[in-house]
Amino acid sequence: MTRQHHSHQTLSDVSPAGTARREFLLAARRYGTTAAVMGLAGGYLFDSRAMAQTAAEEEAKQKAAKVTMMFATEYKIEDYVKYPIMQAKYKANVETQSKGQIYTKLYPAGQLGVGAALAQKVQAGTVQGGAVSLSNFSPFTPVVDLINIPYWCGDNQRFANLVTSKAWNDEITPKVMAKGYKPLFYFTVDPRTVASRKGYKVIKTPSDMQGMKMRVPPSKLLQTFYRLAGANPTVVPWGETATAIKQGVADGLDPAIAALATFGFQDLLSNISYIRSVPDAQMFAANAAWYQQLPADLRTAFDAANEQTQVETFAQIEKARAEAMRLLTAGGCQFYNPNEAEMKQWMDTCGEQRKEYDEFKMQFAGSMAAFDNFKKAANTKGPITVADFKL
Repeated sequence: MTRQHHSHQTLSDVSPAGTARREFLLAARRYGTTAAVMGLAGGYLFDSRAMAQTAAEEEAKQKAAKVTMMFATEYKIEDYVKYPIMQAKYKANVETQSKGQIYTKLYPAGQLGVGAALAQKVQAGTVQGGAVSLSNFSPFTPVVDLINIPYWCGDNQRFANLVTSKAWNDEITPKVMAKGYKPLFYFTVDPRTVASRKGYKVIKTPSDMQGMKMRVPPSKLLQTFYRLAGANPTVVPWGETATAIKQGVADGLDPAIAALATFGFQDLLSNISYIRSVPDAQMFAANAAWYQQLPADLRTAFDAANEQTQVETFAQIEKARAEAMRLLTAGGCQFYNPNEAEMKQWMDTCGEQRKEYDEFKMQFAGSMAAFDNFKKAANTKGPITVADFKL
């Protein structure tokens, strides 16, 4: 999902509104952002003794460490309950696996930029690591846009199989490294949906999308997909999407269920169709040069922390989805799960076998044979088991 326009989300948005937000900002000024983040994650933000102790511990940890990693995201720390991005857990994993030799300083909620702007900072090394959607990495590493070809790796299990496969790591990872990024791990937050605004019809099959103004990120692949479905894809900056939906400039949008809830669309939507087209995927990445200069033992520990967090993140998808669905249902949204015959129409009309995708397969995979090899990897069970969702 393209989110480069979240500039409205700042430090003041890290915590819930009202008293807790003011308390967070006070704690950040008094004890430092990391201590405030830990207090928020641990539920002791209002306990001055615990906060002072945390601040002292964090300072001591940073002094004792050989390396400090600044790690930034556009998500609030507490978002993990409805969006499976586990920042506090990641910090703990890195520090534990490295026996305190890599200190992790978290910068959540867009403090150091969001989307493509954050991806650029990681590439430049001004931020050592970050979590950004693959759509936002694609301007810098176009090869990852391969996952936006519909109906070959959209399901959670097939995506997990693909990104942990030898084919992916032999072919794609070196190309990403060459662009200045070390992929730490990939994950998905469920497949994309077709979510329609209040007052708009339920989308069951591609024929229901005829003439629909579909908000898309600036991905040529996704634009091709919705054109094949009969919609009019409209590129709208992410920060303007809610307004576009509200005003009827766009009739629908396609993020995963968890993202729709996290970014507050529950009051704007009537129906969310679970068409399972492409993964709404993310990557934790580090600056490649920073990673390569780590001593060998720390690199090994760091790799172990990333593998551990990947497994825990995939395991969080179901819990996050359940909470996201609760929030969306409370806002008046209804969910639609296409039946087998309807899913066949989606695949026949828009699936990866369409010749319109051949140029993308050639461009991103290198050849049609290479794409078939990736497809085989997506369909071969990998080391991680992920629950696929059926409504």
